[in-house]
Amino acid sequence: MSKKPPVSQSETASELAAQIRTMLSRLKRRLREQGGGGDLTPSQISVLLRLEKDGAATVSGLARAEGMRPQSMSSIVTSLQDAGLVSSSSDPNDGRQTLMSLSNKCEKLLRESRAARQDWLTTAILQKLSAQEQQKLSTTLELLNRLAED
Repeated sequence: MSKKPPVSQSETASELAAQIRTMLSRLKRRLREQGGGGDLTPSQISVLLRLEKDGAATVSGLARAEGMRPQSMSSIVTSLQDAGLVSSSSDPNDGRQTLMSLSNKCEKLLRESRAARQDWLTTAILQKLSAQEQQKLSTTLELLNRLAED
């Protein structure tokens, strides 16, 4: 009989880390599918979420915040404008500047997308997990939140 060597705590932690990353990637992909994000690129989504979180910004401000060149950001913003997802207006403090902000169409799309993802996940939890499993999930989420704390 061959004996397995004991697994160290760091090996266990490393395996757990790999499993968490894999599972989160799969869950994120499933949620993205449910949200109907369409044909937006990750860069476009990032810009829209930044505008939602931080409010109106100039193209150069968005470029700084996203860590890219203004020319690259200009291309992203132009495509979002063409899709009707962002709109531009003069900066009330500096008329030479143009502020980009989410369009009403985009705000509605974001609300509907989040609602679709929430509905899908709620339904999946109800259909796939027993009450006991849902309680275990709640406990697990508390632990994951502790990991994510700064």
